[in-house]
Amino acid sequence: MAAPWYKRYLPTRDWVRRQRILGPLRHRLLDEDLWHLHRRSLSGAFFVGLFCAWLPIPMQTLVAAVIALSVRVHLPISVGLVFITNPITMGPMFFFAYRLGAWFLDTEVSVDHVELSWAWLGSQLGSIWWPLLVGSLVCGWVSGVTAYIGARLGWRMRVVRRWRERRKRRRMARRTVSEM
Repeated sequence: MAAPWYKRYLPTRDWVRRQRILGPLRHRLLDEDLWHLHRRSLSGAFFVGLFCAWLPIPMQTLVAAVIALSVRVHLPISVGLVFITNPITMGPMFFFAYRLGAWFLDTEVSVDHVELSWAWLGSQLGSIWWPLLVGSLVCGWVSGVTAYIGARLGWRMRVVRRWRERRKRRRMARRTVSEM
């Protein structure tokens, strides 16, 4: 059977083994549970990756990798899903999270315009950090739980479909044998 299409884009354990820069972490990263794709590791990786994608902090990828290591879920998927937050999507995602957090906290939205500068961020951070954090955690939790349940259901549907296909093949084989 051919390898699934996504395996072309994911790093392998051998690639990690060859990376000298990882040094003392390398043996922890070579744990089989972090690389083997099964129902638990896939659904957990979806939760970790999407939850961390909503965190309004730098180095979300590192946070996702540490969480994936600690709960032993599929590392490449956890880290890869963090890249949903990229320079194009970051602004709308975090503005939505800010508005949602302001709604949850029943505070006024104090941002009229957004400037892409450190000076603007420094002056506004005091008023926006709490609604942004609350909104980001809510969005991360909801998207993570939704992806977790979706991955579990998708895995289950795939297994049931394979069972049905196998049962159908066996029936066809029995018919062919009985007709002879």
